Order: sequence, then C-alpha cells, then structure tokens
Amino acid sequence: MNETTPAAPRRVPMPENIFLIGLMGAGKTSVGRILARRLGKTFYDVDHEIERSTGVKVPVIFEIEGEAGFRARESKVLSALVARRNIVLATGGGAVLAETNRRLLAQNGFVIYLRAGANDLWLRTRHDRNRPLLQTADPRAKLRELLAQRDPLYREIAHLVVETGNQSVNSLVHRLEQKLMQEANAVHRPGDAVEPTSQRCIRTLTVSLGERSYPIHIGAGILSAAKLIADELPQPNAAIVTNEVVAPLYLTQLAEALGSHGIKTISIVLPDGEEFKNWQTLNLVLDRLMAEHSERKTTLIALGGGVIGDLAGFAAAVFQRGVPFIQVPTTLLAQVDSAVGGKTAINHPAGKNMIGAFYQPRAVIADTDTLNTLPERELSAGLAEVIKYGLIGDEEFFIWLEGHVEQLLARDPEALAFAIERSCADKARVVALDERESGPRALLNLGHTFGHAIEAGMGYGKWLHGEAVAAGMVMAARLSQRLGYLREDDVRRIASILQHARLPVDAPELPNERFFALMGHDKKVEGGRIRYVLLSRIGAAFVSEAAHDAVADVLSTRTAHA
Repeated sequence: MNETTPAAPRRVPMPENIFLIGLMGAGKTSVGRILARRLGKTFYDVDHEIERSTGVKVPVIFEIEGEAGFRARESKVLSALVARRNIVLATGGGAVLAETNRRLLAQNGFVIYLRAGANDLWLRTRHDRNRPLLQTADPRAKLRELLAQRDPLYREIAHLVVETGNQSVNSLVHRLEQKLMQEANAVHRPGDAVEPTSQRCIRTLTVSLGERSYPIHIGAGILSAAKLIADELPQPNAAIVTNEVVAPLYLTQLAEALGSHGIKTISIVLPDGEEFKNWQTLNLVLDRLMAEHSERKTTLIALGGGVIGDLAGFAAAVFQRGVPFIQVPTTLLAQVDSAVGGKTAINHPAGKNMIGAFYQPRAVIADTDTLNTLPERELSAGLAEVIKYGLIGDEEFFIWLEGHVEQLLARDPEALAFAIERSCADKARVVALDERESGPRALLNLGHTFGHAIEAGMGYGKWLHGEAVAAGMVMAARLSQRLGYLREDDVRRIASILQHARLPVDAPELPNERFFALMGHDKKVEGGRIRYVLLSRIGAAFVSEAAHDAVADVLSTRTAHA
C-alpha cells in the first residue's frame, strides 16, 4: 500500500471587500470608518459619494428628483463602488430595495447586516433633519414600517447579522474584527467540503458584561462547528453534561466534533425531567467530576434543555469554586431564555430555582437544527418565552409574532432563526444593564410568579415551564387590567396569541391559599410582600405590589386547566 503525505491545510482568506447594510441610524458609517482603518482598507459611503459627485445633499435630491430619481443615482454609484478592491462600504438604507443591488452586494463582498430595533433607531435619528424618509408626523412609526419592509431583504444577502443594541461603536467594531478573524483563520484541507462564505449564516450576538462578555452563536447545523467551542476552552478537556433523551440524538456528534479538534471529553448522562433538577442529581455530576480528577480548567458543556443548562451551570459555579462553562441548548425555551444570562439553579420542594448562583457561560451555541427533534409540546412551551419578550419591551416583535405563529409551529427555519435571535438580543440588552436582577432584569419574569407557583403546586414536570409561564402571563395581564393599567383588548390579544401557540391560558385549580403560599417563596418578594411584573400596554412592563384582594379576584376567575 502506498502511503501519501497529508495535504497541507489551507486558509480561507480575509474577505477583501466588506459591505455594511442596515437601516438609517444602524451605525454603518461610524462603524465602517473605524473598521476600515483597523483592517487597512479604504472606506466609502454611498450617500457621501452621491453628494460628492452631484455637489448636492441627499435631501435636496429627494426633493427635486423624488425617491425614484435618488434610487437610480444610488444604483449607479453602488455599481461602480463594488467593483473596487480592499474596501469597506457603507450602503444607504434603501439600497437593498433593488434586486440588482442585492445581487451586486452578495456577489462582490462579505455582507454584514447591522441591525437595530425601531425604537433604538428612532433614538439615534430623532434630531437628524437630513433623513428625508423620516420627515413625517410619526418618524418612529415610519421606522417600524421600513424595518418590517426591509429586514427580510437585508437578511436575504447578509453573511453575518449583528444586533447593534446599545453597544459603543468601538465594542461593535471589536466584535466584527473577531468574527472576520474567525473567517480568515478557518483551516481546511484540500478535498474537504468548504462551504462558501456566502452560504454560511451564523448569527452572532454578544452579552456585554465587561470582562465576562460572551458570544451567542445561532445557526443551522453549527453543533458540529466545534471551533466555536474549542476557541473558548482554556485547556483541551471537557465534560459534556446531558440527559437520557438528548444523548442518543446529539452526544456522539458533539463529542466527535470536539475530538477532531484534539479535545478530550467525558460524558455525564443524567435522568430527564424537571423532577430531577435537585441536590441528588447535582451530586451525580460532582461525583463524576471528582472521580475523573477534573481540574479547575476543565470546561463543563451543557447539552440539553433548561434543566440541564441550569443544573450543569450550577455545578460549574460550585465545583472547585468555579470552572469554565458553555451552554449548548437543544430546546427552544433554552435557546431563547435559560441558556442566556447566567442564572443557574436547582429546585427545592418549596420553590423553583431557589438554590443557585449567577454564573455566566463562556459562550452559547444555539443550533436551530436541534429543534427538528423537539416534541410539539416542548416547541410550544418555548414560544411562551419568545412571546414574553414582545410583551415586556418589544411591541414591534410582538406584532411580528402575531403574524408568524404558524410558521414557528411549522418550524420554518428562517422564522425560528429570527425569533431566537431577536429574543436573545432582547434578553442580552436587559442582562447587560442588570446582571444580578436588582432592577430591570426582574421584568424578564413576567408570568413567572404565577407560573412557578403552578409548577410547584401541580408537582414538577406535570406542567412544562413554558406552559406554566403562559398561564401566568395571562394572569398577570388580567391583574394589570384589574388594577386599571391594561386595556381589555390587549388582554384578549395576549390570550389569543398564546392560544394560537397551543399554550394554556388558564391556570389549574389550586386553592387561593395554596397559590399565595407558593408565590410567597418567589425571589421578587421584598419585605414579606409579593411583587408582580405587570403591563401598562403590550411592550411595556413594570414591577409593582398588588393588593391581596385584586390578586385573589384574578385567582378566583381562572378556569380549571389541570
């Protein structure tokens, strides 16, 4: 047999041209200038080039030639600019409206979509009089309209989608540099199947917590992209914590992918179910780590849903006073909620998640393909947390969800990816403001005070967490209405979307005294008084106490749904 020398690895080159797309106010020009300087590229701005060539400001062109005339000039300038080399280009917000422009951008460079919500965009542009499309009576509504129209077009050609949120420009540029370096350093061997950059779509967000900041990677088929995990390990040793349901589906795939990067793994397979989120199961993890002589730099990888993520995260927080930890969530609820934010815990018979710690992961890897094996009931349970983000602070997202519930239930890949990304971005912003829930982070618990009481009262595992939260959110909405904060038609909209998501909207029959006793163990109790997350409207939540009689009235009007 003839032996052959292994072929030398080759590297995918740094993208030569980088094109920034997104709505006005997304930061394309500010980010583009700094990024070009750091990468040694030449920066161009399409709008500035139009003004330079005509000697006229964009608003004047709009006034004289109308939007159609401006778009024609825009396409001409864009066609000339994309033919240049080694550039960073900031496009106009409407450049993607023309199919020809979209094709030019996708075929001639690496396209980065800088995305922000309509409210953030309005805050950045509200004093700018050089935005012709925003010279309306309600510019915020106009931005919502433009975002709804253009967001699918931006995503159609984007190789990378980055939520800008309220990060500084320098932080955002640093994130982009890291992502581009990952592209440049991706090692392949001749004969390997190398996916073209234009076909990859890993959406990366960052939870900004200073030196404890970490990425959230979202994409289809990225469970085997072991480099995303390997880059976060301080040494090539890891313990994969999973359960009896997930292990046959994904454990071998993940372990082999890590092994291909020289990472030695052990597997800890636990029983499945909320009822096993306790001290006894936690000790199974700790006993195995001790038996394997695991060190302080051994990384725990949580492969599974919220129970595994919470339990493995708590184990990582307490083993040797803290070891590295990575979340690989495989359920929708975990991908949009429990895997993000650093809350880790086990349950106590008297209350859910009462014993735990704030302990942030090194990274979150959310593979949307894992949702294909998720039971329908679990998928619906995850949607409860998705809908929650729209209710507490993202009305635009809630409206989108009202029109896309069926696509989400049908597991449409694009709809799921968008919903996961938007949910993670909403949560990441709140966590960055309030890591340890001393203020606005409490709003993430909408429906949870009632929901946790339902879970504990019915027995852990009988109601899924998302099901209990769904019923709890309706109870919170009814309490908000009872106190005069929320309109009746908003309560109906909330119940309607949850029903369409195949979620319960009525709590089970528990005696009021039992409900109050269980809610008394809630983590938002202060000075012996229960504090509730309430709604003033869809997209606006706040924390307040409520009179015992008002809560009792809401509890008394529920319909049995045991």
